[in-house]
Amino acid sequence: MGELVIREDKDGAASLYLNRPEKLNALNIDLFRALEAQVERLEGETETIGLVIVRGAGRCFSAGHDLADIAAGERPPRPNFQAGVIERLANLPQPVISAVHGHCYTGALELALAGDIVFASHNARFADTHARWALTPVWGMSQRLPRRVGTYKAREMMFTCKTYSGPEAEAMGLANLCVEDEAFDAELEALAGAILANSWFSHRANKRLLRDTDGMTLGAGLAHEVFRGEGRGPDMEERITGFSGARARR
Repeated sequence: MGELVIREDKDGAASLYLNRPEKLNALNIDLFRALEAQVERLEGETETIGLVIVRGAGRCFSAGHDLADIAAGERPPRPNFQAGVIERLANLPQPVISAVHGHCYTGALELALAGDIVFASHNARFADTHARWALTPVWGMSQRLPRRVGTYKAREMMFTCKTYSGPEAEAMGLANLCVEDEAFDAELEALAGAILANSWFSHRANKRLLRDTDGMTLGAGLAHEVFRGEGRGPDMEERITGFSGARARR
């Protein structure tokens, strides 16, 4: 058995590929162990990695929680193990893109929702099928999905177990962006480049600010921003000087 999560670094972006293509990247305990190990490394690499991209190897992002693993009786290394790994991914200091092509069902959708940005191909297929199997979510669906699409659209998805296309996901706000299948890699690289070109300090600080104020009243959130925000980054002067110099040379 090869690596269950393959990491590829390029220009400051770390791409993590779920790598069980013969099983449509179905999520089992061993894959989560591999994902946690990668996330743990990335937590300490903020100076060299400014963006994390989670993808699926082969035909799809992931078909979801491995039902065969459930039937066989999973033995996670600790209680709420998978939920903890997903939360740790969501709380990485760096921005996280979930790049979804093909299937993204149930547990895979819970994993994708850990991304700050969900980037979809036209052939992406999203669904929450917990109710089809007499299950309820324990990896974050009931909290992250309504924050993306609104509580009543989330109820529709959860009650009907309907499958939604990439364009439909974009229209409802589940996906930030949806692109043609043949342009998926090129557009993803362009998005990564646009993010990485901006201040990594600002990305980390803004992500922390958004996370820490989620659920606050407007007044409390504004006070947090004003009095607890991180202000200027170490690269501010260099960036402003570079911009002013470029304008002067025109």
